[in-house]
Amino acid sequence: MNLFIDRLITKMTEKDSRICVGLDPHIDQMPEYLMLEAGVREAKSQAEYLKSVANAIISFNRIIIENIKPFTAVIKPQLAFYEQLGLPGLKVFKKTVEFAKESGLMVIVDGKRNDIGSSAKGYYNAYLNKENDGKKLALGFVKADALTVNSYLGFEGIEPFLENEEAGVFGLLRTSNPGAEKVQNLMMASGKRFYEELALMFEEWGEDYCGEMGYSNLGAVIGATCPEELAKLRKLMPHTFFLIPGYGAQGGGADDVVAGFDINGCGGIVNSARSIIFAYRKKLYKDKYKEDEFGLASAEAAEKMQLDINQALKKAGVIDG
Repeated sequence: MNLFIDRLITKMTEKDSRICVGLDPHIDQMPEYLMLEAGVREAKSQAEYLKSVANAIISFNRIIIENIKPFTAVIKPQLAFYEQLGLPGLKVFKKTVEFAKESGLMVIVDGKRNDIGSSAKGYYNAYLNKENDGKKLALGFVKADALTVNSYLGFEGIEPFLENEEAGVFGLLRTSNPGAEKVQNLMMASGKRFYEELALMFEEWGEDYCGEMGYSNLGAVIGATCPEELAKLRKLMPHTFFLIPGYGAQGGGADDVVAGFDINGCGGIVNSARSIIFAYRKKLYKDKYKEDEFGLASAEAAEKMQLDINQALKKAGVIDG
């Protein structure tokens, strides 16, 4: 069983978890004590500042991963928060991916990369390429399990990312940001919305990449904040696995994401970042946990999300009680 999607479903089943934890380390929400320990205030140059912030983030990420790993099979670091720190941030990103995999977690890199031809292959080499094919050393920055990509260039911009069957791709389809509606909900001549036409394309593009469990290595990013559209897409895309952002801080709840799953409670993974990794700052937890106990708060928030989604699926009769 080498296909990414089969490994993902197996890992999720073992953990009885349908959640993905986004590692999006907003600098202004980081625990102050970690920033101080890393020497942020003593930095006398931009280079020193970037390095100290990066050091705080790797400490933060390791504590988060250690605490949330019982409740999830997957993390999703957002590249933007690492790239903004330059080379120190990219080093921390690489260390984070390696530590997560050592901890038994799968990693979806959220980079929304895309291009065509050799440029797309360059992004593939950076994040998804095999380590060594026995003939030559492979290119690559990290060896992640999956990468988010932009679907706007069509299959020509997606196909290069599917070369390695051990890695997956999640293409943007119907995102949860308010402004997306003006583009993604455009009415086509067929009478379907643009995102519906794209959904049918995803099914066609992914049919040669399906695993033993009925889903394809080509998945789709579909927001949690539009449950009616989520339900419609689940019917249109029976072989496409959903990465569902928008839970928690963006307004999506457990009942909203039920529509993204099939009759067996499979077919989707729900992402939450700030609501888990910065749970210690939220009303529900801030009186219970001190700043240096942010890892414990993240564990409780992750477990709550895991249980809330499972309970919503049980209530809907999708999984057994």
